[in-house]
Amino acid sequence: MFKLNFLQMRTDSALKKNKTSRNSKPYKQAATVGILFTVEDKQKHLDIKDFIHHLEQDGKKVQVLEYLPEKKENYEFKFDFFTSKDLTFWGNLNSAIAEKFIETPFDYLFNIDRQPHPLILHLLARSKAHCRIGRYDEQGQTYFEMMIEQNGTNKGLIETMYNYTKQLR
Repeated sequence: MFKLNFLQMRTDSALKKNKTSRNSKPYKQAATVGILFTVEDKQKHLDIKDFIHHLEQDGKKVQVLEYLPEKKENYEFKFDFFTSKDLTFWGNLNSAIAEKFIETPFDYLFNIDRQPHPLILHLLARSKAHCRIGRYDEQGQTYFEMMIEQNGTNKGLIETMYNYTKQLR
């Protein structure tokens, strides 16, 4: 799979070159939130919708981008998405939607995946978000400013992320 090798090289390069100022502002001051996730099943979709509702009730402007793997259903077509077809042979991402998402300087960017995915990690490496939040993974330390150790469900991961982030002062 040459694509993934090229993608990994581009991801490593992006991690080194990305000079975005990383910091976490107090939750109450945060205005923009990004949510990035891989489509899995209907339950995860519902959990994400629930999370968005909580964030919007807190006055946050939320943008969502999902990675849609082959043979997975895009529930409700509610969120912007990209697929592996958007990855060129040379490991370039060819998706205007994903590019716009990467360039957005979110106050917080949540990655709601329990397992790392090369395409998602690439977006995280290039992201202009100030504080990237994800599930704890030993290799993930260069991709996140805040990692949550949580081995339960997606809903449990979301709730734990939300609770910790709300405590930022």
